[in-house]
Amino acid sequence: MKERDTKVIIIENILTIVAVGQIVLCFILYNKDGNSVLRNIGWVVLWISAVFGWLPIYTFKKYGKVPKGKGYIHTTQLVDKGVYAIVRHPQYLAGILMAIALFLIAQHWLIGILGIVLIFIYYQNTYDEEKKVIKKIGEDYKQYMKKVPRLNFILGIIRSLNKKLKSRSES
Repeated sequence: MKERDTKVIIIENILTIVAVGQIVLCFILYNKDGNSVLRNIGWVVLWISAVFGWLPIYTFKKYGKVPKGKGYIHTTQLVDKGVYAIVRHPQYLAGILMAIALFLIAQHWLIGILGIVLIFIYYQNTYDEEKKVIKKIGEDYKQYMKKVPRLNFILGIIRSLNKKLKSRSES
């Protein structure tokens, strides 16, 4: 087994243990006396994370020319439509948002610490993922990187809306 493969396996195992741990501890350590405004914000963030987590499956299947019988991650071309016009890594963003949401919902320091670990791992994974995609797709992906933010979905939405407004005013 290659050293890189071992590193990936270790990181994936840590990620799984910490993510499942955060979810389970939310039930155990839930602070019923916590701030209701923060809790409600947490639920909104959790639903937003669900959108960013599930949309890529649909988007890749629709635009990625996935070979018949293969999973959505086996896309054969750059996808820059749908959710991928807003952020380059929507599923990592979903993980980050979920970590934040669970902390806001449960309001316990241990869940916050686990969330910080998850955010760090997800963010670091975006760099590793981009190296792989650049090797696979090349210059087109580098150009895409200049247009679409890595994880900042608010900036991505603003850019997407500006692009649509600009194209409407030109026509």
